[in-house]
Amino acid sequence: MSERIEKATLGGGCFWCIEAVYQELKGVKSAISGYTGGHVDNPTYRQVCEGTTGHVEVVQVSFDPEVVSYKDVLGVFFAVHDPTTKDRQGGDVGPQYRSAIFTEDEGQAATARELIAEIKDVYNAPIVTVIQPLGTFYAAEDYHQRYFEQNPTQSYCTAVVAPKVAKFRKAFMDRLAR
Repeated sequence: MSERIEKATLGGGCFWCIEAVYQELKGVKSAISGYTGGHVDNPTYRQVCEGTTGHVEVVQVSFDPEVVSYKDVLGVFFAVHDPTTKDRQGGDVGPQYRSAIFTEDEGQAATARELIAEIKDVYNAPIVTVIQPLGTFYAAEDYHQRYFEQNPTQSYCTAVVAPKVAKFRKAFMDRLAR
């Protein structure tokens, strides 16, 4: 593994789902649930859930690019959420659940645009994922970190998170860290 670490900041519905998947991807050093894209400094979960701060629930993934590329990180992202639904993932509805890629630089933005162009015909509806520069990332409250790992029998986790993790494990068997 290299010493170089890159980051991808992704919003694809509830951050518990996205974080749980990336915790298992080979090459990922950390996956931190948080918020970005809004106009309120240091937002709380309650404020973000109200849908008035402009923030998106995101996961900031730190990864070794010699083990997993940025494009592959995005490939997982598109495989585990529906990028065709505006401001929602399943029963989670609101602008805080929008599909979004927050980029660190123009290279990441170009890779995201290229991947969307490559996969757009896979879906029966247009991809609505927004690509925008990363502003300030705020880590979510401690109780949100590694939520699925710590609460696997919680009802939302069994009904929503566990099926996404199972889908990921099946589709990316060769890329599991464990």
